[in-house]
Amino acid sequence: MGSPACDLALFGAMGDLASRKLFPALYHLYRAGLLSEESRILALARRDLSEAEARYQIGQSLEEHLGASAVEASEVEGFLARVSYLRLDFADGMGYQQLGDWHHQGPGTNTLVLYYATPPALYDQITGHLRDAGCCDERTRVVVEKPIGQDLSSSRELNDQLAGVFREENIYRIDHYLGKETVQNLIALRFANNLFASQWDQNHISHVEITVAESVGVDGRWSYFNSAGQLRDMVQSHLLQLLCLLAMDPPSDLSPDSIRDEKVKVLKALSPLTPERISTHLVRGQYTAGTAEGVPVPGYLEEEDAEGPSHTETFIALKVEIENWRWAGVPFYIRTGKRLPEKRSEVIVHFKPAPHYIFDPDQKHLANNKLIIRLQPDEGMALQILTKDQGLSRGMRLRQGPLELTFAEAFETDRIPDAYERLLLEVMKGNQYLFVRRDEVEYAWRWVDQLLANCEECGAHPKRYAAGTWGPVASIAMITRDGRSWYEDA
Repeated sequence: MGSPACDLALFGAMGDLASRKLFPALYHLYRAGLLSEESRILALARRDLSEAEARYQIGQSLEEHLGASAVEASEVEGFLARVSYLRLDFADGMGYQQLGDWHHQGPGTNTLVLYYATPPALYDQITGHLRDAGCCDERTRVVVEKPIGQDLSSSRELNDQLAGVFREENIYRIDHYLGKETVQNLIALRFANNLFASQWDQNHISHVEITVAESVGVDGRWSYFNSAGQLRDMVQSHLLQLLCLLAMDPPSDLSPDSIRDEKVKVLKALSPLTPERISTHLVRGQYTAGTAEGVPVPGYLEEEDAEGPSHTETFIALKVEIENWRWAGVPFYIRTGKRLPEKRSEVIVHFKPAPHYIFDPDQKHLANNKLIIRLQPDEGMALQILTKDQGLSRGMRLRQGPLELTFAEAFETDRIPDAYERLLLEVMKGNQYLFVRRDEVEYAWRWVDQLLANCEECGAHPKRYAAGTWGPVASIAMITRDGRSWYEDA
């Protein structure tokens, strides 16, 4: 089903996010016939470009980021015909009237969608000028990127700025992980299959791992990253959102607020990491020089744009506990880091073994089933089960193997839609269920702020790890202390 007619005004349209993600996503929606015939796109940026020059640059970026084989000249031409360009100094209130004129000169029935692909520091300025120029009405939607603040206080300030002009139901806070097919499938997997729904609690699950590993370093963003670190940049948003979808109770229906109400309950039930528990429940790390994909790479403090000594973590491992009836006693082991051996995002759900084991004692370590949910690079799921090994001489020896679902193969598709395609489509449809509500953001920050304060109190500085390894040895010790191991070490 296509989207209703919208006018999409894209602030920061010549920046990295727009080039890498937003225009490719819009182009794919156009190719798939999911953009309404009346929908239009206005690219807003500070560069002094003519409309023809802006369209040419956007076309070049499509070819660069999608590959020449994935773009058709005639389709690119048709897509770019939807794109207009307006040079706008975001600090100059006079220029915003031109945006309003562009919108009002359109069909008249199009919903105006404002996408802030800019640093959060500009949100208040842009929002105020939009309001003063009369560009916003009760239907206008605004899309903002993470991070929503650097802590609870700045998050509230940003949200207050947006709430002064836009209604909460018209504010779309993006966490692109929520647009991934596999993440959406968590809801279907858990609540459409009683096989899992009936087993999804502390009676049947021993522990859960969530890993988001990156092989790259800070990638020229040292200054930004150094003010954030993995806790603010990844844990507060992506990993806590994954945790909520894994741990939440069944919603009463699929309406946006029903789902988000249940996620908030999980955030409120997170056990605080008090100073007494920091040493056993948290490991921070910072990469040093090493090897990535066979190539020597510098350490975090030796990156080209590094600005001196730093205690910012590039790796974090956490043991998180949820204080409610469903998850009492079930630890969630979370880790994320840069310069790890590979790019991989996955969830491993470890089920408890049967209460009485009757097979070969030497194979007892195989006895627990695992559900493996892959978010990247190859989206899909696998259920590790035990069967009898084949052969007359094998007796009742057990064999562990997967029941596997790889989305690209199972659904006979050449490509899985990028998260931004789904998210942009849902914004245009006016559907909020893949977006983050204000109270979700603030409860997540409340937990992270307390954790950061306790780290500071304890002096829990990052431990060193060589680039190309799985983080500090202490992260292995943290899970080994509980008689378990990370999945790749099992």
